[in-house]
Amino acid sequence: MIRVVLADDEPLTRAGIRAVLAAAPDIDVVAEAPEGRAAVELVHAHRPDVALLDIVMPELDGLSATEEIRRTAPETGVLVLTTFSEDEHIARALAGGASGFLVKSGDPHELIGGVRAVAAGAAFLSPTVAKRVIGRLGGSGAERMAGAARARAQIADLTPREREVLTLVGGGLSNAEIGRRLHVAEGTVKVFVSAVLRRLEVRNRVQAAIVAYEAGLVERD
Repeated sequence: MIRVVLADDEPLTRAGIRAVLAAAPDIDVVAEAPEGRAAVELVHAHRPDVALLDIVMPELDGLSATEEIRRTAPETGVLVLTTFSEDEHIARALAGGASGFLVKSGDPHELIGGVRAVAAGAAFLSPTVAKRVIGRLGGSGAERMAGAARARAQIADLTPREREVLTLVGGGLSNAEIGRRLHVAEGTVKVFVSAVLRRLEVRNRVQAAIVAYEAGLVERD
């Protein structure tokens, strides 16, 4: 069972999200909070698999809560949920260690899929949200070309196997799914993923996935 702590300052929104997640037999919302500070405390108390956080909340916003959870409870993945799509929010959420980013107007199936992916240790990069986010982060014109050049330089020294693993990370696959695809043990995949993160000098799988997109290893929509 995937255990989730949910934080949103709007009771009706929390009820709606809880109802969506209740439709999944493998997901259990173990605690809810109306603001970020309480969410951090609940994560420490329950040690859930996933913290599902709204960005705009009182006391401590979702971005600051993400950073604190990743620092103090790194075993809990963070999925950021918001009505906002400004680049600065997205960039800070990902830089703070979030494993995924969703907008509230997205498909409910993406919410369930995102929770499952983050719980499995994968970066959640849905076709309708995350790829658009990655494109926005890359800018346009000269900025995108410069980003692509930097990404190609980052992957230049990867081994063929590491590049293959990075491509699959960019596709949103979990370690178990990558292992099945490559016919290797999940523990071996973890070793490769750690090596890729280290060689790319990125903090997490989402940032690695962004490199994969910018370098052209994964096609954009």
